[in-house]
Order: sequence, then structure tokens, then C-alpha cells
Amino acid sequence: MGLNKDSQIGFHRSRRDRTKGYEHVLEPSPVPLPLEKPQETRVIQVSCGRAHSLLLTDNEGVFSMGNNAYGQCGRSIVDGEIYSGSHIIHRIEDLDSKVVEVTCGQDHSLFRTEKGEIYSCGWGADGQTGLGHYGISCKLTRLAGDVAGVNIVQTATYGDFCLAVSEDGDLFGWGNSEYLQFSAVTEATQVNVPKHLPFKGVGKIKQAACGGTHAAILNGEGNVFVWGYGILGKGCSLSESAVPEMIPSTLFGWSEFTPQVRVDRISCGLNHFAAITNRGELFVWGKNLRGCLGIGSMDDQYFPWRVCVSWNCGGGGSTARILAPEHQVETHWKIQLCG
Repeated sequence: MGLNKDSQIGFHRSRRDRTKGYEHVLEPSPVPLPLEKPQETRVIQVSCGRAHSLLLTDNEGVFSMGNNAYGQCGRSIVDGEIYSGSHIIHRIEDLDSKVVEVTCGQDHSLFRTEKGEIYSCGWGADGQTGLGHYGISCKLTRLAGDVAGVNIVQTATYGDFCLAVSEDGDLFGWGNSEYLQFSAVTEATQVNVPKHLPFKGVGKIKQAACGGTHAAILNGEGNVFVWGYGILGKGCSLSESAVPEMIPSTLFGWSEFTPQVRVDRISCGLNHFAAITNRGELFVWGKNLRGCLGIGSMDDQYFPWRVCVSWNCGGGGSTARILAPEHQVETHWKIQLCG
């Protein structure tokens, strides 16, 4: 669902004009895929860029749809192609190894294979394709540089820069570095081949996440580190950093009484961060554009803030917030009296 001016979420026929498609899909709607065995194939991952999408299946490879002006869908660029109302869903088949992860940037795409190799295509003006040039590429090409021969287990991208994590817990990066993303290893503002990022004191890295101008990594001990430019999560005084800064674990609920609490997963939006703990709690921080943080206000958040999910339990307008860490349930009741 959402914006569909370039058919980035598939073709959905308009009820008013059967010859046209919806530019906005306002409710969850199925996307028919050209599967050979639809009853035996499942979609296991979806990633979305600015105006294109990638869909990874378990048995039939990767499908792409939407805007392909820079080759980000992994197919030949067609001059003057009209993407609005397009029925094209392209199946990507030209890889020797099975793809196990897809990641969309703004106008580029990354593909990680079961061999731990990374392929890319699309817009590369900031070096975000990692192919050693600053042009565009419509053919999936394997990345070299410092990731050559390295078993990559996770990739991350969002705007115009990329990160990759190896099996050994090392970090690699390429693309835009105007906001200090890679200034620890180079003074260049664009990096067009993967570079090893030997950050000190971060431990063995488990996961990486990219935003528009900032980045985050999670290590094996559940600690979160942030760097780049923006509201990084350590108060008003820290707006930029060339090296990862650790966010105190106490801000995610760790204490001497709850020593088992740790962050399990991280994610970034354009200007904000999110983290999920092993107790299933969601923490957010950063710019709160259009209320994207979900914290009940429009204010920016300079430290991690726990999001409480409410649900209507009926009966006189009562509501409840329930958190279920492991086998414990903590309940907070808010009663609205009628009359």
C-alpha cells in the first residue's frame, strides 16, 4: 500500500477507469507475481527504495518492479519508458549463486548471495553501487574492493551509502560520505569501492543500519553505536561524529536488576533510529517528522524512548497497554469514565 506513481508496488487497476492503475493504494492489496509455481513459492523478503521494490522468494529468485531509470530494477534501461500503470515485474535470473538478501537504496539495489558475495545495480553518483565508478549500471555486478573473498552476512543501505557486515563481525562501507560516514578511513566525500571500517572499541558487529545521513551498528553484546550527522541519540550536544558512539545500555532498560536486557535488532529511517530489545520492547529516537516516531507527540526525540502500543479492550471506553517480556506481563490501565 502507499504511493504507486511508478508502479513500485505493482499494478492495481482503478475501479473508476479500468484502463488505468491507482497512483495511491490506500489499503493492503495483493500483488500478483509471475510465478511458475505459485502454490509452492513464498515471498520471504521485500525491500523498497524511493520508487522501486525488490521481492525475494524462496524458490523462484528475485523480482523487481517500479522505476528503472537508473537500472535499479536490474534490467535494461528503456528511453522514455512510462512507469505509471506499468505491468512489468522483472525476474532477475543472471546470478550464479542463490540470492538470500535484497536491500534497496534510494535509486540503487544490493543483492547478497548464499556465498556471501554482494551484487549491485542502479544509480552510482556517490559510489553507492560500489562498482568502482560513479555512473549507472543496469546489470547486476559483483562488488570487489575490501569485500572480495569475505563472507558477508548482512547488508544495509537507505539513502546513498551502504554498509556490510562479515561473518567475522567486521564492517565495510561505500557510497556517500558527506556526513562523516566514512571519514574515519578517508577524506573523500564519495567512496566507490567497499572499504573496511576498522572502528575501535565496537566489538564483533552483529548488524548494521543506514539512514539518510547517519548510521548505527549493533554488536554481539547488544550494545548500539551511532555516528554520522543528525539526532544521534545521546542528547542535544551530539549532532555529528566520525566514529561510532555507544548509546548507554541503561537507556534501553538495562540495569543491575535487569542485567539480561539487550538490544536484538536495529533499524534506521531517513532521520530517525529504532531498536528492539530481547523483551520485545521498541525504542525510537531522532527527527519526528510527521509523527513517524509514534511517541504521542510531534517533538523530536534526543534519547531512545520506549514506544507503548495501545489497544482498545472495549467495555466503557477502557484501554490497556501490555508489554510481554518473556513470560512476564506488565499491564497499565487507563479508565475513561462515561457520564
